[in-house]
Amino acid sequence: MKVGVIQASSQREKNPLIYDCTKKAAEPHGHTVINFGVFPEETENWSYVETAFLSSLLLSSGAVDFIVTGCSSGQGMMLACNSLPGVLCGYLPTPQDAFLFGRINGGNAASLPLGLGFGWCGEINLQCTLEKLFDREFGVGWPPEESKRKRRDTELLKALNTAGKRPLSEGLKLYPGELIEKAKSREKVMEYIREFGKEPVVWA
Repeated sequence: MKVGVIQASSQREKNPLIYDCTKKAAEPHGHTVINFGVFPEETENWSYVETAFLSSLLLSSGAVDFIVTGCSSGQGMMLACNSLPGVLCGYLPTPQDAFLFGRINGGNAASLPLGLGFGWCGEINLQCTLEKLFDREFGVGWPPEESKRKRRDTELLKALNTAGKRPLSEGLKLYPGELIEKAKSREKVMEYIREFGKEPVVWA
């Protein structure tokens, strides 16, 4: 699985930490982790909405399989991601949330609170949360004795998530032009989509 790391500018200084924690949690399970920023040295600001749009482009194109993201609270990013096609995002403030999201909901994006409550030992909670997210197969159901019912509910959730959103090709005709143009300027994301995307992004 290709795992992309991308977060909003409000928490740019935590990008190296998020990337390092994600690598430690995901790579032992055979996943590849790619860092898309926002990097600490960047001066241009990327809001949680703009970052969620980039996440949607990466996932919808098939360039990555999973996104680890976040903003100051994690809530805004989760809401923005879940408004866009190709994304089923969970809000994961704790290891328990991460474990249950991975096993039960089997989504493809995780939004982390990177400011709110990120005090003393915040980096330990982040590492433990990501470890519990990746420590076993996604979407297998939990608890084990309820796994069949849980998997059925997850498939229904994913079907509703897809049916309730416009496809990316339609949405791109309706999204604000400034959002699209700014996304196009994110060179690392655009280059990765062109090289590894399974579905081309057809701009309106």
